[in-house]
Amino acid sequence: MPGYYIYTVGDDGRIQNRVNVICDDDEQAKRRAEQLVDGHVLEVWQEARKVAEFKPHKQRLIHK
Repeated sequence: MPGYYIYTVGDDGRIQNRVNVICDDDEQAKRRAEQLVDGHVLEVWQEARKVAEFKPHKQRLIHK
């Protein structure tokens, strides 16, 4: 199984954190990253190959 890196990218474009994950394929690595989106951009890499980038979900405003 290949290893992937999920990087948290700050507003300044710099890497803030890295999570190492072992996944069967790119699709599984993308699903893992989607679960981690929490207000920052995430990038999924396998060694020097960029697999995907995820933008944070926008919060919905609820009007009462």
